[in-house]
Amino acid sequence: MAPNTEGEAPHNNFDTILVLDFGSQTSHLILRRLRSLGVFAELLPCTTKIAELTWKPKGIVFSGGPASVYDEGSPHVDPAVFDLNVPILGICYGCQEIAWRIDSKNVARGEAREYGHADVNVTKVNSHVDRLFAGLGDSVAAFMSHFDKLISLPKGFVVIAATKNSEFAGIAHEEKPIFGVQFHPELEHTPCGTDLLRNFSVDICGAKPNWKMGDFVQLEIARIRELVGDRALVLGACSGGVDSTVGAALMREAIGDRFKAILIDNGCMRLNECEEVKETLGRHLGINLTVVDAEDLFLSRLEGVSDPEKKRKIIGSTFIDLFEKEAIRIEKEAENTPNSGKVEWFLQGTLYPDVIESLSFRGPSATIKTHHNVGGLPERMMNGQGLRLIEPLRLLFKDEVRAIGRQLGIHESLVNRHPFPGPGIAIRILGDVTKERVDIARKADHIFISMIKEAGLYDEISQAFAGLDTSRSVGVFGDQRVWGYIIILRAVRTKDFMSAEVFNFDNAFLQEISRKICNEVDGVSRVVYDLTSKPPGTIELE
Repeated sequence: MAPNTEGEAPHNNFDTILVLDFGSQTSHLILRRLRSLGVFAELLPCTTKIAELTWKPKGIVFSGGPASVYDEGSPHVDPAVFDLNVPILGICYGCQEIAWRIDSKNVARGEAREYGHADVNVTKVNSHVDRLFAGLGDSVAAFMSHFDKLISLPKGFVVIAATKNSEFAGIAHEEKPIFGVQFHPELEHTPCGTDLLRNFSVDICGAKPNWKMGDFVQLEIARIRELVGDRALVLGACSGGVDSTVGAALMREAIGDRFKAILIDNGCMRLNECEEVKETLGRHLGINLTVVDAEDLFLSRLEGVSDPEKKRKIIGSTFIDLFEKEAIRIEKEAENTPNSGKVEWFLQGTLYPDVIESLSFRGPSATIKTHHNVGGLPERMMNGQGLRLIEPLRLLFKDEVRAIGRQLGIHESLVNRHPFPGPGIAIRILGDVTKERVDIARKADHIFISMIKEAGLYDEISQAFAGLDTSRSVGVFGDQRVWGYIIILRAVRTKDFMSAEVFNFDNAFLQEISRKICNEVDGVSRVVYDLTSKPPGTIELE
């Protein structure tokens, strides 16, 4: 019988709020807020067929979205969602979806846009509908982001909140636990947002706020053991980043020496990366890491390729080619030993943001980029052929993974290590990849990160790196005119890596970094600092 992959899924062990995604770029923040309350939440496309759900949520949230509910082709929920008889909260577009389903004339384009801060006046009705704003006072500050609006109250509903521009900023069904708000409680700009979501998830839905990393670790270890079985071997991609390190620690805890850790050197690693990762994982976690030198293979396949999506696809496919070769080697070496068996599984440290950013299957939002852990995999793996994927962290955010790392006793230097993408420096080069360009970017990055650490700023920054623009710029060194590359410095602060703000360095410090890079890295004529937040930019350059 096939292993029960669903048996220990979090929604089968924790009260879960289902968030149906209508394509909003802030849908993930609804999950973040709910999980911060100890309530587990999971994201699915708004088009999910309710009959295909294998579990029943305690409540459902309809997210915001960029479309207009009255336009042809706009996304809509399965009507069966209203037959589940669980509480529903619609946010912005989600609120309009509730009203539109009752009568399409309830929603129309507004006369004035309402973006940014708004004062929301709470209306007391003296019935069950007051529970959503319970304890929040008579007026709350909120963040609005809409043009469309409710122009009439849906039949069977009452008003529970209003703003100067939206007389139906909050609505609730007179009898059923169905609520809608026009503002965004998931955003930090709505200070009472967490309290409102607590009122909905805990008080109205009755969800127990018992989502704890400790419980997740034990459940996930049990799930891994059931999934892998008693004999199969697991091959793991370990880069030294916190995601793959925590994944490796979980796997080692679950199946011991049947887990085989591999680091593929694709020629685009940071300075001394492979040696340091091998030494660190061995010393702190007792993991014997095998390093495979594949620099020439990767660089030859990347030759002349400048399109970032093609780079990711090539790198993802080449990684799997090499891992499958390693699987054959490991099986042969394990013959006639207590750990003999087939390598059936491939471990990746995929996180929830990787999934959300890579694939459009979780709602109608457009793909931002192909993540090498998700969309960059060959079709044979996505279709379950060859090595099968095992991704124990797939539903978690970065801070949750770090919490697991600390619980597992992983050294703080590994837990707080800045993320490094699987494709490495290849996607930090704007243009085609050559060994010369990788070497230049690698040296500049080493100087940048070293100076950040020396200044005591490393732990204040979520991610920092130096990239390279293959466009050339004129420079003057002494009396010599040079035609050199442009180095792009990037440093951001973020809680969940779904949005990020630029880190504000002192200008004198940036000038010092620029001088050192220009003086010590041949081929560089100019250094710039990227001031773009996310959104609109991504954290990586490609």
